[in-house]
Amino acid sequence: QVQLVESGGGLVQPGGSLRLSCAASGRIFRIVAMGWYRQAPGKQRELVAHISDDGSTKYADSVSGRFTISRDNAKNTVYLQTNMMKSEDTAVYYCYVDDFGAIYWGQGTQVTVSS
Repeated sequence: QVQLVESGGGLVQPGGSLRLSCAASGRIFRIVAMGWYRQAPGKQRELVAHISDDGSTKYADSVSGRFTISRDNAKNTVYLQTNMMKSEDTAVYYCYVDDFGAIYWGQGTQVTVSS
């Protein structure tokens, strides 16, 4: 089994920034991809950002240019730098890893954008 521990969520003002982290541990075979989803109240879970093992990335249109995903392969950790945050970014953010076909999820971290 693989465990994911997220950190970095919280309350931020509009226009502010946060850095989310997600560290994977346990019986990891080979992580081929990592990323973040989010779910706002009353809405479906949506992909925010994804990073493959070759470093290629993709982003939701709503966050492109404002959020940056990165990973530290030595630490099995994925990061999400969020900038110029908006109220519509308020959601629970979930990280995931694709361990050679097996998908694991973090417990979720609340991000609230409010003045």
